[in-house]
Amino acid sequence: MRQAFLTAPGRFEVREAPEPGPIGPSEAVVRLEAVGVCGSDVHYFTEGRIGSQIVEYPFTIGHECSGVVERVGRAVTRVAVGDRVAVDPAMPCGGCEWCRKGRENICANLRFLGCPGQAEGAYKELLVMPERCLFRLPESLTFDDGVALEPAAICVYAVAQSRLAPGETIAVLGCGPIGLLTLAAAKASGRAHAFASDLVPERVEAARAFGADAAYNCNETDVAAAILEATGGRGVDVVYECAGEQDALDQALLIAAPGGRVSIIGIPSRPRLELIADLARRKELLLINVRRQNRMVERTIELAGSGALFVSDLVTHHFALEQIAEAFELVAGYRDGVLKAVVRP
Repeated sequence: MRQAFLTAPGRFEVREAPEPGPIGPSEAVVRLEAVGVCGSDVHYFTEGRIGSQIVEYPFTIGHECSGVVERVGRAVTRVAVGDRVAVDPAMPCGGCEWCRKGRENICANLRFLGCPGQAEGAYKELLVMPERCLFRLPESLTFDDGVALEPAAICVYAVAQSRLAPGETIAVLGCGPIGLLTLAAAKASGRAHAFASDLVPERVEAARAFGADAAYNCNETDVAAAILEATGGRGVDVVYECAGEQDALDQALLIAAPGGRVSIIGIPSRPRLELIADLARRKELLLINVRRQNRMVERTIELAGSGALFVSDLVTHHFALEQIAEAFELVAGYRDGVLKAVVRP
């Protein structure tokens, strides 16, 4: 089978690799139809690391994926050959303290697709996964939608963690895929008046399509001033920081209402961000760090399949496996109005 290996920062090589051999009784082989380019993948591509997670070359990254079940182990009951499935890339151990507490997303022994030192990723034709990580796609969802379900589950989880209540207001700072899906997840609750901002004009427009009641271009508008003016100086109840940038975190603290919540979802390129402690303390803000998702995939599929959660316009570009470097360069450079690029193995 063909498989794309990251061989150095900014460099991929597509090679022939062995097809999966015998599989475990509770495993299945999936022929991948779509693999999304995630912002975390871009960090590995451009910098070779995310914090302490450092790529040892060659290595295959990628974790947002969907496809068709091609082979199943003898004990598999969750899926069958021919099923169209979305893949949950997280493989928790189930036995550590955190798993027993229902916090599988911070499992002490977690294995995650495309994460250095944990599990090889999905930029290849065939993928072996435990059956518990496979979820049937309803007929209303495409393989591209299946790719969007993994990041969407993070956003559904983030909204749940923020305890968004009826009548509250939100702001989403950074309208890449995670920001847009956070908007969609918040609006799916039917409860949020939403502000949004981004530096890229196409993403500002996309924010409106994904549910923002007001969307601002940071290059043209003082976003904090505009949101404070629109809320009578009060600020918003929940801010979702989806950019992973110092400026966005500063802005989040400025526009959060006293007693509000700041949900930190974006992954920064550098290991440390600064906190305006005076603002956070005087407003008694609750800061919530979001680590992937926790048991939200089925709920996300239910919302997306029913049309309550808008995911269908997220994918804007498609590439063959041999074009993977081109896909990553496009996403890393925010070019051509890209929201989500998908590689088709």
